[in-house]
Amino acid sequence: MRASGAVFEQRARIELERAGLRLLASNYTTRHGELDLVMQHGDTVVFVEVRHRQRAGHGDATTSVTRSKQEKLIRTAQLWLAAHPQYAQRPCRFDVVSYDGPADDARMHWLKGAFEAY
Repeated sequence: MRASGAVFEQRARIELERAGLRLLASNYTTRHGELDLVMQHGDTVVFVEVRHRQRAGHGDATTSVTRSKQEKLIRTAQLWLAAHPQYAQRPCRFDVVSYDGPADDARMHWLKGAFEAY
């Protein structure tokens, strides 16, 4: 499943770069979780969670980013910012890029500001 995830992360990165974002990091991993993509959009640091769901039996890919997953992403983002203090005072947002359906036909859905750190 990790290989499939890497394919969708690469697709998302390419599309986000086309939209003007710049990659800062990918697959940043700590004991608290992983950030798929860390990007910069203007002055804003964007933490991007990439999801793919083959079938919608348990909801679409965007809804799979549960409160628990959000908490892990927020904690991991805090650690990333602590490790990269040059970005610590910049505005941040959490985006979800999702793909639903068969891999060869899945279309990207980009939800900017999908959730906020609380």
